[in-house]
Amino acid sequence: MIKVAICDDDLKILNRTKEIVNGYKRKDLVIKAYKSGEELLKDDETFDIIFLDIDMGGINGIETAKIIRKYDKKVKIIYITNYTDYTSSAFGVHAFGYLVKPVDREEVYHQLDEALSYMEEDVEELIEFITDEGVVRIDLNKIYYFEYQSRKVIMKTIDEDHIIKEKISDIGNDMLKYGFLMPHKSFVVNLYNVKSVKGYDIYMMDGSIVPLSQKKSTQFRNGLNIYLSTHIDKGRKDKSHG
Repeated sequence: MIKVAICDDDLKILNRTKEIVNGYKRKDLVIKAYKSGEELLKDDETFDIIFLDIDMGGINGIETAKIIRKYDKKVKIIYITNYTDYTSSAFGVHAFGYLVKPVDREEVYHQLDEALSYMEEDVEELIEFITDEGVVRIDLNKIYYFEYQSRKVIMKTIDEDHIIKEKISDIGNDMLKYGFLMPHKSFVVNLYNVKSVKGYDIYMMDGSIVPLSQKKSTQFRNGLNIYLSTHIDKGRKDKSHG
């Protein structure tokens, strides 16, 4: 059973979206509706998919999603918005897709099809590293960054830090295909866990700040934009369009 939440402070849109989702026949869905971000957050429940209005009174959709992401990294968040310019909203919340009001039945069903398809593929992608403790296997999404300091490379993860027996430049090259970039000669960061970039500071999801060198700034920002557009396009028909 797939659990779906719909959150919108416009009751007309809320009821319309609920009616459309309720008519989806390809999978059994359990649907709960919420009239505000506060109401959604107060309910002690996790969901597989959340349709979330961006422009709400009180806690808006962006802030609501940021709070949800602190305890749930896997839920597919599909924003409902009045606007077509939403790229900046992707920072820090890993939005799966977007629907522009008024919501269209075919687009809602397409988003559900896509979300369910990716849920079936959502398995941990483990990669092995040789560390001081021996060989460890780490889920890629749990890695924040690698840092070279005091003649050693430290891998910062959600759970604990590991000392890696490789050169930082070799790690940068090896991890490129997994969505990692070098913003600085001493760092390799996981773009999945980048919250925002301000000036020459990269803010990570764990609250740490990684330096962005002036020399690598343009290349890193371009790489991050491509990464973000690719992930936004997961919820679209053409996934390759940036």
